[in-house]
Amino acid sequence: MQVILIKDVDNLGSAHEMVEVKSGYARNYLIPQKYAVEASPSNVKVMEERHKQLSKKEDKLIAEIANVTEVLKASPLKIGAKIGTSGKIFGSVTAIQLARAIREQKGYEIDRHRINIIDDVKEAGTYKANVDFGKDKLVEISFEVVGE
Repeated sequence: MQVILIKDVDNLGSAHEMVEVKSGYARNYLIPQKYAVEASPSNVKVMEERHKQLSKKEDKLIAEIANVTEVLKASPLKIGAKIGTSGKIFGSVTAIQLARAIREQKGYEIDRHRINIIDDVKEAGTYKANVDFGKDKLVEISFEVVGE
């Protein structure tokens, strides 16, 4: 029996995917638990329309990510820190400070959990960080630590 999955099911498939299962498994478990619906012609049309909408949404998202990456790579961010006489900063620069600098200088809100600073930032200078936008979209940006 063919069914269309509504939710991800382990060892079977992901949401909005048509799979072939035994009829008892579909009638007694998948359909009553709201994991799947029967693959009737109307449900198949709904699934195809949903795939079209998801692909359009994903195309828009990819275009937006491209715009954001251009802006982030255009010029390095400047992050102010208290610097001692030897050139070392007090504390270190974190992803929170980098996210705040992106918001204030570039105008984009990026979650701090998506930012990964490559090296430990302990003194003034130019450093690199990775921003993960998901879907294998990893962007390397540069930032400069300057004295306040």
